[in-house]
Amino acid sequence: MTKFSKTLLAASAALVLTVGSAMAQAPKPPSPAAVGYAKEILTSKNVSAIYQGAVPGLVQRTKDVLLQSNLNYQKDLNEVAVQVAKDLAGREKEIGEEMAKIYASAFTEQELKEIATFYKSPLGIKVIAQEPVAFNAARQYMDQWAQKFGEEINGKFRAEMKKRGKEI
Repeated sequence: MTKFSKTLLAASAALVLTVGSAMAQAPKPPSPAAVGYAKEILTSKNVSAIYQGAVPGLVQRTKDVLLQSNLNYQKDLNEVAVQVAKDLAGREKEIGEEMAKIYASAFTEQELKEIATFYKSPLGIKVIAQEPVAFNAARQYMDQWAQKFGEEINGKFRAEMKKRGKEI
């Protein structure tokens, strides 16, 4: 056996051991029930609103990019965009399916069941309705705070520079 063959054999064995070890440590996929609870939760939170326009949006974006270098094909590209959007309609559901699997992997089946039950309760319904309102108010406060704080920082810079004899 040549030195190259021995090296290749050793590398192959190491790769098999590494892959085998990684596969043994890989988390097991969530159960169908866990994915079902995750879908309930995501439906309760109306998460599909985030991605429902993904297909037409991506078709439009692709058409716009193609139009930039093919202006003389505008009519054709517009027609093709309608057909492509029609052919791919519904594919955004793939996003929802994967989101449910990701969500189901983050929690136990029992936790997902409890979360799904919570979001169906009066308090859960209120949380779903009020979370965006509270988040937007907090974001507005942070924007205002950052604006005022930025002005304070700017003032400190100017004052320190003035002490150094440099007006900015």
